[in-house]
Amino acid sequence: MRRLWMSLLAVPVLALAVPTAASAAPSAPAARAALAARTAPAAAGAAAAAAAAAQALQPGMSGAAVKALQRRLAALKYYPGSIDGNFGTSTLEAVWAFEEVQGLPAHNFVTSAMQWALAHPKAPRVLVPRGGANRVEVSLSREVLVLYHNNQVQLISHVSTGGGYFYCSPGGGCGHAITPTGNFRTVVFMRGWIRVPLGEMFNPVFFIGTAFAIHGDTDVPLAPVSHGCVRIPMDIAAFFHTLVRVPGEPVYIR
Repeated sequence: MRRLWMSLLAVPVLALAVPTAASAAPSAPAARAALAARTAPAAAGAAAAAAAAAQALQPGMSGAAVKALQRRLAALKYYPGSIDGNFGTSTLEAVWAFEEVQGLPAHNFVTSAMQWALAHPKAPRVLVPRGGANRVEVSLSREVLVLYHNNQVQLISHVSTGGGYFYCSPGGGCGHAITPTGNFRTVVFMRGWIRVPLGEMFNPVFFIGTAFAIHGDTDVPLAPVSHGCVRIPMDIAAFFHTLVRVPGEPVYIR
């Protein structure tokens, strides 16, 4: 994704001269000048923040700076799409994943805090240290999937998991949209768009029967919104199944 206390000064009443109404009330020009003096720094700060956001890398931009961002994200095992200098959806989703891993508030542009973190990145927190050399870890608190190969990070992806809402299936049955936590293994991969009672999923890699899967979706927002599966971006879902063993790859969800 994400107080200042005021002290009261007690002043002896006899030490103060009570002003007259005329002397206490400032003139209109003076009041306007005082108000302008107080509001000018806030207005300047807001303008500076807006200007900084406008200059930051964000979707729709293109050029050498975007290409450098994509190369850096790819080197850190995030997937920004093609290294073409065009800031599209894939690059934005990689930005989200990086911010989530770094513990930064997620934005639709590259903040100054993210720029600093790109130069000083933190590795994703290991959820299951002895989970096996090859494994998939899904963090529900950070909405991130990390794929390990030979105990090295091979892929980091933003995800959207169970939204926690109550739903009823068109085919019958109701429940809460919860992604189950625990230790699982991949069961089966199904290519293309697969229709299930709650909708469709793209290239699902199932880890509980043919009910819960890591799968592609056209909607993978920052918020958890799925019925319980682990949604990944479509471009990553196009090749994710080639990076894991099916069946048998450990999947840890915490």
